[in-house]
Amino acid sequence: MMRFFFLRLIPLLLVFWLVRAILRSILSGWNSELATRPQRPTPPVSPGGELKKDPVCGTYVSPAISLSTRVKGETVYFCSPACRDKYRAVS
Repeated sequence: MMRFFFLRLIPLLLVFWLVRAILRSILSGWNSELATRPQRPTPPVSPGGELKKDPVCGTYVSPAISLSTRVKGETVYFCSPACRDKYRAVS
């Protein structure tokens, strides 16, 4: 009886160990691939540059990457086309 138990248990444990080793190998390769994936480039912003406040939503944006409009001789900066359009609709 005990012999039958070990003859069934040992192959089952070996199969379990083999499947576990294969899965760990696959998952570790997948995780290392994610870690080495290049990050999205960030938009260029001049270091130490001045930030301008969006008059619609109050977000501070860099003049280098923001949308701008001249109103009565003054440049107004916006964080998005939606804020720019809202400002135009009101003024």
